[in-house]
Amino acid sequence: MKLLFKQRFFSWFDSYDIYYESGETAYEVKGQLSWGHCLKIFDPSGNEVGTVKERVFTFLPAFELYAGNEFLGSIRKEFSLFTPRYNIDFNGWHVEGNFLEWDYTIVNTYGTTVATVSKELLNWTDTYVLDVANPNDALYVLMFVLAIDAEKCSRN
Repeated sequence: MKLLFKQRFFSWFDSYDIYYESGETAYEVKGQLSWGHCLKIFDPSGNEVGTVKERVFTFLPAFELYAGNEFLGSIRKEFSLFTPRYNIDFNGWHVEGNFLEWDYTIVNTYGTTVATVSKELLNWTDTYVLDVANPNDALYVLMFVLAIDAEKCSRN
Protein backbone atom coordinates (compact mmCIF):
# COMPACT_ATOMS: atom_id res chain seq x y z
CA MET A 1 0.00 0.00 0.00
CA LYS A 2 1.37 3.41 -0.94
CA LEU A 3 0.64 6.76 0.72
CA LEU A 4 1.64 10.18 -0.57
CA PHE A 5 2.72 12.55 2.20
CA LYS A 6 2.64 16.25 1.25
CA GLN A 7 3.44 19.25 3.43
CA ARG A 8 1.11 22.21 2.93
CA PHE A 9 2.76 25.21 1.30
CA PHE A 10 1.17 27.99 3.37
CA SER A 11 0.72 27.09 7.03
CA TRP A 12 1.63 28.72 10.35
CA PHE A 13 2.26 25.32 11.91
CA ASP A 14 3.33 22.03 10.39
CA SER A 15 0.39 20.76 8.34
CA TYR A 16 0.33 17.80 6.00
CA ASP A 17 -2.11 15.99 3.74
CA ILE A 18 -1.72 12.25 3.31
CA TYR A 19 -3.32 10.57 0.27
CA TYR A 20 -3.81 7.05 -0.99
CA GLU A 21 -2.48 6.20 -4.45
CA SER A 22 -6.01 6.71 -5.77
CA GLY A 23 -5.97 10.36 -4.65
CA GLU A 24 -8.39 9.92 -1.74
CA THR A 25 -7.48 11.56 1.56
CA ALA A 26 -6.10 9.04 4.07
CA TYR A 27 -5.12 11.41 6.91
CA GLU A 28 -4.78 15.09 7.71
CA VAL A 29 -2.02 16.26 10.06
CA LYS A 30 -2.24 19.54 11.94
CA GLY A 31 0.52 21.09 14.02
CA GLN A 32 -0.40 22.43 17.46
CA LEU A 33 1.13 25.32 19.40
CA SER A 34 3.35 23.78 22.10
CA TRP A 35 6.91 23.47 23.36
CA GLY A 36 8.50 21.34 20.67
CA HIS A 37 6.55 19.78 17.83
CA CYS A 38 3.06 18.44 18.48
CA LEU A 39 1.34 16.91 15.47
CA LYS A 40 -2.25 15.65 15.60
CA ILE A 41 -3.37 13.09 13.02
CA PHE A 42 -7.01 12.98 11.85
CA ASP A 43 -8.86 10.48 9.67
CA PRO A 44 -10.97 11.72 6.69
CA SER A 45 -14.01 12.07 9.00
CA GLY A 46 -12.14 14.48 11.28
CA ASN A 47 -11.60 12.02 14.15
CA GLU A 48 -8.26 12.29 15.94
CA VAL A 49 -6.43 8.97 15.50
CA GLY A 50 -2.89 9.78 16.63
CA THR A 51 -0.39 12.26 18.03
CA VAL A 52 3.33 12.73 17.62
CA LYS A 53 4.74 14.87 20.43
CA GLU A 54 8.35 15.98 20.84
CA ARG A 55 9.99 15.54 24.23
CA VAL A 56 11.70 18.77 25.19
CA PHE A 57 15.01 19.17 27.02
CA THR A 58 16.61 15.95 25.74
CA PHE A 59 20.19 15.63 24.45
CA LEU A 60 19.12 13.98 21.19
CA PRO A 61 15.62 14.51 19.73
CA ALA A 62 12.88 12.17 20.94
CA PHE A 63 9.19 11.90 20.08
CA GLU A 64 6.32 10.15 21.85
CA LEU A 65 3.67 8.36 19.78
CA TYR A 66 0.03 8.11 20.84
CA ALA A 67 -3.06 6.44 19.34
CA GLY A 68 -5.85 8.47 20.94
CA ASN A 69 -4.73 8.77 24.57
CA GLU A 70 -2.84 5.45 24.53
CA PHE A 71 0.96 5.74 24.63
CA LEU A 72 2.41 3.47 21.92
CA GLY A 73 6.11 4.14 22.29
CA SER A 74 8.75 6.60 21.22
CA ILE A 75 11.28 7.27 18.50
CA ARG A 76 14.70 8.66 19.38
CA LYS A 77 17.53 9.83 17.20
CA GLU A 78 20.71 7.85 17.86
CA PHE A 79 24.20 9.28 17.70
CA SER A 80 25.81 8.39 14.37
CA LEU A 81 28.45 10.00 12.18
CA PHE A 82 27.37 9.51 8.58
CA THR A 83 23.93 7.95 8.33
CA PRO A 84 20.92 9.00 10.38
CA ARG A 85 19.75 6.33 12.78
CA TYR A 86 16.61 6.22 14.88
CA ASN A 87 15.57 3.85 17.64
CA ILE A 88 11.92 2.93 18.02
CA ASP A 89 10.63 1.32 21.21
CA PHE A 90 7.46 0.10 19.52
CA ASN A 91 7.03 -3.30 17.82
CA GLY A 92 10.81 -3.80 17.76
CA TRP A 93 11.06 -1.68 14.62
CA HIS A 94 14.21 0.15 13.58
CA VAL A 95 14.67 2.99 11.10
CA GLU A 96 17.75 3.54 8.96
CA GLY A 97 18.35 6.22 6.34
CA ASN A 98 20.79 7.16 3.63
CA PHE A 99 23.46 9.86 3.78
CA LEU A 100 21.20 12.53 2.28
CA GLU A 101 18.42 11.69 4.78
CA TRP A 102 15.82 11.43 2.02
CA ASP A 103 15.20 7.70 1.97
CA TYR A 104 14.40 5.45 4.91
CA THR A 105 13.62 1.82 5.55
CA ILE A 106 11.69 0.61 8.58
CA VAL A 107 12.48 -3.00 9.46
CA ASN A 108 11.20 -5.30 12.19
CA THR A 109 13.25 -7.48 14.55
CA TYR A 110 13.31 -10.29 11.96
CA GLY A 111 14.87 -8.01 9.33
CA THR A 112 11.68 -7.87 7.27
CA THR A 113 10.86 -4.52 5.68
CA VAL A 114 7.81 -2.88 7.26
CA ALA A 115 7.93 0.19 4.99
CA THR A 116 10.14 2.20 2.70
CA VAL A 117 9.99 5.97 2.64
CA SER A 118 11.39 8.06 -0.18
CA LYS A 119 11.41 11.80 -0.72
CA GLU A 120 10.30 13.12 -4.09
CA LEU A 121 12.62 15.80 -5.38
CA LEU A 122 11.73 19.00 -7.22
CA ASN A 123 8.54 19.82 -5.28
CA TRP A 124 7.67 23.12 -3.58
CA THR A 125 7.13 21.40 -0.23
CA ASP A 126 8.33 18.20 1.42
CA THR A 127 6.72 15.27 -0.37
CA TYR A 128 7.31 11.64 0.58
CA VAL A 129 6.07 8.31 -0.74
CA LEU A 130 5.38 5.74 1.98
CA ASP A 131 5.30 2.16 0.71
CA VAL A 132 3.80 0.16 3.58
CA ALA A 133 3.92 -3.66 3.47
CA ASN A 134 0.92 -4.19 5.80
CA PRO A 135 -1.91 -1.60 5.54
CA ASN A 136 -2.61 -2.07 9.27
CA ASP A 137 0.79 -0.43 9.97
CA ALA A 138 0.10 2.70 7.86
CA LEU A 139 -0.73 5.00 10.80
CA TYR A 140 2.37 3.93 12.74
CA VAL A 141 4.63 4.38 9.71
CA LEU A 142 3.12 7.84 9.20
CA MET A 143 3.91 8.70 12.85
CA PHE A 144 7.56 7.73 12.36
CA VAL A 145 7.89 9.78 9.16
CA LEU A 146 6.34 12.79 10.92
CA ALA A 147 8.80 12.44 13.82
CA ILE A 148 11.80 12.17 11.47
CA ASP A 149 10.63 15.15 9.41
CA ALA A 150 10.08 17.21 12.58
CA GLU A 151 13.56 16.30 13.83
CA LYS A 152 15.10 17.41 10.53
CA CYS A 153 13.13 20.71 10.65
CA SER A 154 14.34 21.38 14.21
CA ARG A 155 17.94 20.68 13.23
CA ASN A 156 17.79 22.98 10.20
